Amino acid sequence: MQDKVDHAGSARDRLLWAAAELLDAAPGEPVSTRAICARAGVGAPTLYHHFGNKQGLIDAVVEYGLGQYGTDSAEDDALTDLRAGWDNHVRYGLDNPAFYVLLYGRIAPGRPCKVTAVAEARLRTLVERLNRDGVLLAPVEDVVQQIVAANVGITLQLIAEPAGTADLTLSTALRENVLGGLIAAAGLSGPAVTGGEIADAAGRLAALLGRGSTGASGLSAGERVLLGEWLARLGESA
Repeated sequence: MQDKVDHAGSARDRLLWAAAELLDAAPGEPVSTRAICARAGVGAPTLYHHFGNKQGLIDAVVEYGLGQYGTDSAEDDALTDLRAGWDNHVRYGLDNPAFYVLLYGRIAPGRPCKVTAVAEARLRTLVERLNRDGVLLAPVEDVVQQIVAANVGITLQLIAEPAGTADLTLSTALRENVLGGLIAAAGLSGPAVTGGEIADAAGRLAALLGRGSTGASGLSAGERVLLGEWLARLGESA
């Protein structure tokens, strides 16, 4: 990170960046309100106005890392968590554009930022889980770096769009293209569907068709009969 905060930004962004710099420079060491304010070029009342207190500011900085690539989904599915982490990353950048650009635009060569490294470490945990499942098409570190590069790149591109015009479908499309090149098709499609699951789904659809009016499905009477036969046959696959 750089040694000086750019005082052209908003007071809130300067406080975030100042706190990030000081936390990065002395990990694990206490950071004083006075030091943060002096580095940001503001008074303590400004910090309190934006964040309530010093801890509120520190929490806002740390949230960047902790809010990405969560590893505690109810489905215990690393790929689901990875996709959600990508989307969280983009959303964070769009919600905090100035701070995000500072984080990724002013990292010193050869010295990764400890704030952004938290998110990368959580991503690596997910990629290692996928590696244990045997679905990666490249080494773990290559996968992590490619995902980070693409995730950061699309976020910066969307931030550069006029306010309110960011198209998140671009992010989703890039995400799936990247994952498609790094994870085997079997891993992307999830666990195999069992005959019982197919039978259950067929039964639910047959029940819905049975409750609907003749034209509700958009099918002719003959098509409904044919579909009913197919669903009945699938229902026997359990």
